[in-house]
Amino acid sequence: MERQVMSDQFPQIYLARHGETPWTITGQHTGSTDMPLTPKGERNATQLQGRLEGIRFNEVWTSPLQRAKRTCELAGYGERARVVTELAEWDCGAYEGLTRNEIHQKHPDWNLFRDGCPNGESLTDVATRVDRVIQRIRQRNDTCLLFAHKHFLQVFAACWVGLPPETGQRLFLGTAALSIVGYHHDQSDSVIRLWNDRSYLTD
Repeated sequence: MERQVMSDQFPQIYLARHGETPWTITGQHTGSTDMPLTPKGERNATQLQGRLEGIRFNEVWTSPLQRAKRTCELAGYGERARVVTELAEWDCGAYEGLTRNEIHQKHPDWNLFRDGCPNGESLTDVATRVDRVIQRIRQRNDTCLLFAHKHFLQVFAACWVGLPPETGQRLFLGTAALSIVGYHHDQSDSVIRLWNDRSYLTD
């Protein structure tokens, strides 16, 4: 039996974070570095395929970075996915590859969602990209599946429901997690339907 989306009346937007990488294990900030998935990350991406089985998507979009594209491929959508450059992760600039503790050794009060990254992106930069993606989605009015990244998706969820972009830092998101945003009473009533679902992962 085909699994239906959560509402027959309004389209839903499914948000898939990529699987585990070497730097998600070590806690290093990963923006533009094109990291591969770990073997566990690949297994989890394959498990995502089962979670999404039977859901009809009008559009499938993926970040151009290989960790998202590979997750998309292993989830079964590689052949039909469209690469959307705006879905790339927050560019960490000079902080690329550094852990939070390493950054705090020199800048104890640093906060990504407030301060951004030197020679990288600010929160405003990321939110501008997010807004472009949201605008495209709302214009299409289709059920979509997006493969992207932690910080991008945190900002996306906040902006989707009309909260300040920095609110996204309060929305924890694990690797290979699935979330859903959409509408409630009507299409001016944006909501988060599901967040950080990892119940389908076996390891």
